[in-house]
Amino acid sequence: MRKLFCVGAAGALLLAGCVGTPSLSGTPGAPSFSALQEICGSASADYGPDAQDVYSAFFDAYVAFRRNGLSKERFCAFQGAIAERHAAYAANPGPQAQNAWASFFLDQRAQALSWRAAVDPTLRAG
Repeated sequence: MRKLFCVGAAGALLLAGCVGTPSLSGTPGAPSFSALQEICGSASADYGPDAQDVYSAFFDAYVAFRRNGLSKERFCAFQGAIAERHAAYAANPGPQAQNAWASFFLDQRAQALSWRAAVDPTLRAG
C-alpha cells in the first residue's frame, strides 16, 4: 500500500509539472518568450520581474492564435497593449502606476485565459 501511495504521489508531481507554464526560454512544444514577441515583428521587451506572468498571458493567447481562435492582428494588438502599458509603468513606477498596471494586466490575463479556454478543452470544466 505504501508503494502505491508513493507512485501515486510521484505521478501527481509529474502531472503538475506538465500542466505548468513553459519556461521563458522555451519548453519542448512551446516557443520561448522572445519567439512569441517576434511573431508580431516586435523586439523583445524587458518585463523585469513581471516577465513570467506576461509570458503566461502571451502563451495562453498564442494557444488561441495557433488553434484559430484568435487572429494574428488581435494577438499582436494584445501584445502591443501590454508592452505599451508596461513601458508606461516602468517609466514612472510609483504606487499608483503599479496599481494601474496590475489592474490592467489582470484584465488582460483573464482575457487570454478566456481565449485559450475557448479552443483548449483541457481548460474547460467537464
